[in-house]
Amino acid sequence: MHTNEISPTAEEVQANIEPEAKLDATSEVTPEITPEAIAEVTPEATLEVIPSLEELLKKAELQAKEHYDAWMYAKAEGENIRRRASEDVSKAQKFAVERFSGELLAVKDSLEAGLAVTTENVESFKSGMELTLKQLSAVFEKFKISEINPVGEKLDPHKHQAIGMVDSELPANTVVSVMQKGYTLNDRMLRPALVMVAKAK
Repeated sequence: MHTNEISPTAEEVQANIEPEAKLDATSEVTPEITPEAIAEVTPEATLEVIPSLEELLKKAELQAKEHYDAWMYAKAEGENIRRRASEDVSKAQKFAVERFSGELLAVKDSLEAGLAVTTENVESFKSGMELTLKQLSAVFEKFKISEINPVGEKLDPHKHQAIGMVDSELPANTVVSVMQKGYTLNDRMLRPALVMVAKAK
């Protein structure tokens, strides 16, 4: 004799599956969130890495002060250098004039000594004047003062000043005579020579 067994329906089978088995078959496991994991992303932890605005401001103020101090030091050093340079130039000019003046004193002494002698004749007086002139020329040479005596040279407006023209066998604008010699100091013009030049033929 056959017994009539009733088969369970699909809904009943699904209902009898253990919750754990259903979880394993249909769901992904969510990782566990711990207090330690939450602490890692808190604002307090972030502030330990990024400086605060107050710290950044203090750092900027310190850097600005350092830069200002360095600038003030450089400025003071520059002013000291300019002052020392100015003093050196002033001293050099002063001592140069003193040396030149000292050399001229000997020339003046020679002139006064020549004028003090009353028994000499014209020739001896002229000889004394020539010696004094040589003494003065030696002083000029020592201090790089050179004379310009351009007789026979072509007129140079940088060195010569023509004050007249004369008939001459020389080519036109050639210096025929020098009325007053010119002088240079270290190749720098002190005064030009006053000259007469030849007329054009």
